Amino acid sequence: MPNYQISIVIENKPGISDPEGDTILNDLVLKDKNTNITQIRSGTILKFSITDSNEQSAKDSILKICDELRIYNPLVSKVTATSEEI
Repeated sequence: MPNYQISIVIENKPGISDPEGDTILNDLVLKDKNTNITQIRSGTILKFSITDSNEQSAKDSILKICDELRIYNPLVSKVTATSEEI
């Protein structure tokens, strides 16, 4: 069976405050006069290696694990899964 690397990106939904992104914007970008950058959103990336029969099944398995372990809050977080065969 093939081995996949599944990357899970967890970020706040639009409209939910992102203090970390705001801090980076204010402290690093605006102080350095990069005023053309108007917003920074932060997030978390988790990378899983999994052996599964196909790519979609691998993604589904990892997303199910993330849901069961409550790795993110579905009320405020947006989750994106990407994969690549390794």
